[in-house]
Amino acid sequence: MKCMRFIFQERFKGLPKKSDFKMVEEELPPLKDGDVLFEALYLSIDPYFRFMCKTLPIGVTMIGTQVARNTAWFGFWEILNPKPGETLVVTTAAGAVGSLVVQYGKILGMNFIGFTGSDEKVQWLKEELKIAHVFNYKSTDIEEALKKAAPNGVDCYFDNVGGNMSSIIYKSMNKFGRVSVCGSISSYNEDSEKPNLAPVVQETILIKELKLEGFIVLRWLDRWLQGIQRNLELIKEGKIKFKEDITKGFDKMDETFIGLLKGGNFGKSVVEV
Repeated sequence: MKCMRFIFQERFKGLPKKSDFKMVEEELPPLKDGDVLFEALYLSIDPYFRFMCKTLPIGVTMIGTQVARNTAWFGFWEILNPKPGETLVVTTAAGAVGSLVVQYGKILGMNFIGFTGSDEKVQWLKEELKIAHVFNYKSTDIEEALKKAAPNGVDCYFDNVGGNMSSIIYKSMNKFGRVSVCGSISSYNEDSEKPNLAPVVQETILIKELKLEGFIVLRWLDRWLQGIQRNLELIKEGKIKFKEDITKGFDKMDETFIGLLKGGNFGKSVVEV
């Protein structure tokens, strides 16, 4: 029996290219007693793999896991310690993680503000998820948008992007605000020899006494099913919705991953094998 796999062929320099990957065919060994053969029907495409590739050796098989729902769940509830009536800001609000976080905030009774990268995504967040304050960061003055949507300041920030945008949001936060640092996608594709420089934020963090905490969701591995089960309950109850961006064909794995890093995905990026 034959199978296909993608291997990590070249170290990424800036935005990954198709030539950085290689799809190869291989013959699987015969099954032995006790062996189990699984067929993949859908494969998850996640931005964190761009960051993880910095430590991978050349020639390894590209692998990953689907963690979006638990990343959103634990990053929101455990890190931010959110409260009803507080103001929440979420970046990449139409992404797999961000779209869940804004809905958690809505369920809790928070005031919430989302930033995303296209007018189409803004429309979906407003019409489908009923998020009143959503902005296209590419065509919006971030500081002015926050003054308008959060005149009393920001209490909680779920940070998926890092960079200059996060520096601006920090300045709008209230005393003792909390930041859940989930990702830094604004810098994933940067040239390591010419890194982008964001404004100095330590003074803002100090004066406002902000709490910033980064996290890797595997720290809650002992409670993994708790996050999955709670999300499933909310979906069944109709309290949260999710959107999947499905691409057909295993051979499209590489270009789907590249498109994700360019902001081309809409919700959870999945490849149907």
